[in-house]
Amino acid sequence: MKQNKGKIGIKEYIAIIALTIGTKLSDDTPSIIYEDARNAGWISVLLIGAMAFIPILLLIKVFSAHKDKNLHEVFIYLFGKILGNLISILILIIGVAALTVDSGIYVDIIGTMYFTTTPSLIIYGVLMIVCAYGAKRGIEQIGSVSWLLLPYLKITLFVALFFSLKEGHTGFIFPLWGESRLEVVKAAGKNVSIFVDFLLIGLIAPLVSSFKDYKKGTLIGLGMVTAEISLATAAFVMLFDYTTAEMLSYPFHETIRYIQIGFLANVETLFFPFWLVATFIRFSFYLYLSAVMLGGILKIKEFEYLIPLITLIVIFLGIAPDSPSILLYTMRQTILMILSPAFMFLPPLMWLIAKIRGDFKNETVLESS
Repeated sequence: MKQNKGKIGIKEYIAIIALTIGTKLSDDTPSIIYEDARNAGWISVLLIGAMAFIPILLLIKVFSAHKDKNLHEVFIYLFGKILGNLISILILIIGVAALTVDSGIYVDIIGTMYFTTTPSLIIYGVLMIVCAYGAKRGIEQIGSVSWLLLPYLKITLFVALFFSLKEGHTGFIFPLWGESRLEVVKAAGKNVSIFVDFLLIGLIAPLVSSFKDYKKGTLIGLGMVTAEISLATAAFVMLFDYTTAEMLSYPFHETIRYIQIGFLANVETLFFPFWLVATFIRFSFYLYLSAVMLGGILKIKEFEYLIPLITLIVIFLGIAPDSPSILLYTMRQTILMILSPAFMFLPPLMWLIAKIRGDFKNETVLESS
């Protein structure tokens, strides 16, 4: 593949994880978690991270025996051409659906909270065109920009969470287990797929500088985003109480509009530019992954030329809903519930088949190389 000529280092890889998965704390993910976990949503996020660790670790084990293959190529090797391609097609369809819903949610955030007079179609078009350009630039550029932006984004996030915790009330997070431990665990099980990106990131596994960097970066990234989303989920509850936080479609953006930082009258102007650039990077990366998967299925080496096609499909599907805030929220919940069992089942199955095939006979040698 043409784009495969370059690779990314562990810093860029972790930055991509932080900007694609970590930024989920700024959309409706916290609201979805609050629905079952209530004020214990932050504990539910920690459980999600613990549950996701098992399939992610098994996925890493599989890639340790297939360091030169991406996720689609591993599917073909383990399941055969027919079943492997079928699995890839299903993942691609669900992935494009999730991309459509997620981008629609971000368009709704921009349109309802920042550019209220701008038509959604214009916002959608500009967002996806910029993201398509970013995806076309390749994984090296996406990784470089992610690493460049990461410190600024994390500093602004830390400032927002610091003032949220400062102005919040600790008592709002009690009782720690919310209504019941069962509901907290239920929320974790239903929404463990918020980390399904770690499965899809396997499409760029061979593009990380070394397998050790891929393994280390994946585990560090998992710990980082779990801690960030958990902390943010707790901060929103402490600031608003869970009854209010649950009703807010986008708690993060309500938070930066609510908190006060010294003499700044419009605090959101400090955060919005960095968040917007992170949004561009996130969807550029998703478009890139979709193109890699579609290129693998169709056996197209110059897969970057598929990016405009995928972008058009996403735009046409994304502008269809008449009531984005309500409909997109429901659609995202459905997608998360569908992906959660698939995320928990597929990596263990891949590991089991690789084990039966004897792919780990030289495991020690492979991991040390």
